[in-house]
Amino acid sequence: MKRKFRKNQQGKDLIRKFEEMLKNGESIFFDISAYEYIIQHYTEFGKYKKALSACQIAITQFPFSVELLVAKAELLAKKQDFNEALEHVEKAELFQPNDAEIIFLKANILIQQERFQDAIELLQNALDIVEEKDDMYYGLGLAYQEWGKMDIAIEFFRKTIEENQQHEEALYDLAFCLDHTGKLEDSLSFYEKFINQDPYSYFAWYNMGIVYFKLANYEKAVHAYEFSLAINDNFASAWFNMGNCYVQMEQPERGLECYNKTLELEDPDPETYLSIATCYEKLNKPGQAIEYYRKAAKLDCFCGEAWYGLGKCLDSQDKSYEAIHFFKKAIKLERENPDYWAGLAKAEYKTGNIVSCLEAYEEACFLRPDDPELWLNWSFIHYEQGDNPKAIELIKNGIEEIPEEALLYYRAAAYLINAGNYKEAFNYLENGLILNFEKHIVLYEFFPKLETQKALYKIIDQYRKEDV
Repeated sequence: MKRKFRKNQQGKDLIRKFEEMLKNGESIFFDISAYEYIIQHYTEFGKYKKALSACQIAITQFPFSVELLVAKAELLAKKQDFNEALEHVEKAELFQPNDAEIIFLKANILIQQERFQDAIELLQNALDIVEEKDDMYYGLGLAYQEWGKMDIAIEFFRKTIEENQQHEEALYDLAFCLDHTGKLEDSLSFYEKFINQDPYSYFAWYNMGIVYFKLANYEKAVHAYEFSLAINDNFASAWFNMGNCYVQMEQPERGLECYNKTLELEDPDPETYLSIATCYEKLNKPGQAIEYYRKAAKLDCFCGEAWYGLGKCLDSQDKSYEAIHFFKKAIKLERENPDYWAGLAKAEYKTGNIVSCLEAYEEACFLRPDDPELWLNWSFIHYEQGDNPKAIELIKNGIEEIPEEALLYYRAAAYLINAGNYKEAFNYLENGLILNFEKHIVLYEFFPKLETQKALYKIIDQYRKEDV
């Protein structure tokens, strides 16, 4: 039986001993379970280079270990070295030719290479060999999903769940495909069938909750998760998902209760810490939110959302100089995330770095041109700096991207009135009134003088009368 190393002092000592061996160029013997722990540790923290080094040293000592060959193949696949990954999988196959895990891994690598037909043939043949068929069906579902054949993927994900109701990955992928094809609501009867067969199946109720959540019917989702937990109170995933429902229902206190229960039942992970931090943000408790964003970042230093969360909370506390540092860390990890750029832009503005602020807004708008708030904020900085022509140009660009957004027309009217282009301003004003009459009050913020407000009111009131 394999000896397991816990994430305590024993595990830390093992990692330290291994790193000292690398540093000093020594040769120390570790048993296979120790190497497996070392490889898993580095993989969890995204340190694939060190994990691969550990794999190579371990394979030198245990050249016939299927587990080590599989681990190295998985790491090579993560690095997208697919050909070399396949070589190691095929070496493992020589020792265990009908092993379901090896077949599934090989198929997964073929899918990543977009060799869909090869992967499908491999998995179809495996169905006649392996006893537990759920992973083979799941692999077939993945192959067809990545191939863009969603309807066939749905059938195989359903077969997976029929074989194994607790196959979480199949549940999520099935929901994704059903959502993509507009058939999510139709799937409720599929899950009801399981519940009718076994009303005490906590996983069937859990599945139902996932579907209702995807359909944005959060109350029914909570109801389904409650049934699941009534049957199995220690089901951490149901607690976590119920927390997500309460967050969507704007009940962060109850969400916190669910997330904390999740932490009682399973080891902490970045996603749970991020969710707790979000609840504290919604409760206007940035100090506690920062604590949990830091915990998430400590568990996964490549988690851009954690660094972004730290930036948001610090900025809300008027610690914008510190916030900039964390926004930049987030952007370094996920350069194409417009939220990170928008957060950076706001922080740069608060510190008076106008040039950097404008550059950040430009990047955010490029990444998400259908967000009216970005166009409003970006153009306003130019307006505030006295560059009215540029402000007008940007807001017009925004209107081209989002012609249905009334606020952009009102802002264009405000900029044009300020520039003295009254005729053009009234054209934009009229379009704004047509799109959304109620939002016209935003104009008054730009013209605090009572005389101007009265003049605008007359024009708007005249439009109201004509419309009636």
